[in-house]
Amino acid sequence: MRKVRTAILILLLTIVVLVVTSGQFLVVDTLQPADVIVVLAGETNHRPARGVQLLMQKYAPKMLLNVPDNEVIYDRNEVEIANSYIQTLPQRESVKICPITGLSTKAEAREVGRCLAHEGVHRILVVTSDYHTRRARSIFQHELPEYQMSVTPAYDPLEFGTRWWQHRQWAKTNFDEWLRLLWWEGIDRWR
Repeated sequence: MRKVRTAILILLLTIVVLVVTSGQFLVVDTLQPADVIVVLAGETNHRPARGVQLLMQKYAPKMLLNVPDNEVIYDRNEVEIANSYIQTLPQRESVKICPITGLSTKAEAREVGRCLAHEGVHRILVVTSDYHTRRARSIFQHELPEYQMSVTPAYDPLEFGTRWWQHRQWAKTNFDEWLRLLWWEGIDRWR
């Protein structure tokens, strides 16, 4: 009986440790110099700014900004809005748009491959939301094995924190990302 209680206690402690560290597990930062910085679509308040910051710090000579081609915000196409944004940047000559239509990170990786096909690029630095870095790196490495891949997070303290249990939104983001990561690793990767 004592061995059973000890085993249950160890199992419970293991589960608690895994749950508490699950947020930290999602965040990967392998920041390295690259030939191009690829800023994934979404969270336009933080991802593009992080990409521009890295461009200014000379982590790469150029940046590719992924923008949904079929999205309209009020009466403007998102690509038009992104072009307006790029024109305000001192580094505007180093920034290109990669119009994307896919609705998944896997589809986005394939579209990035097409945008980079004739660019002579070998090393990519992917910028995405902190909680999305592990899955994005795995997907990009799988879909674009011909490139050396690194990833770095763009933080948004309203969306996610590694101590995810402290805020309702962080808990929702953590849960949702774990579902997506498990789906990718268990099913989508193999299709």
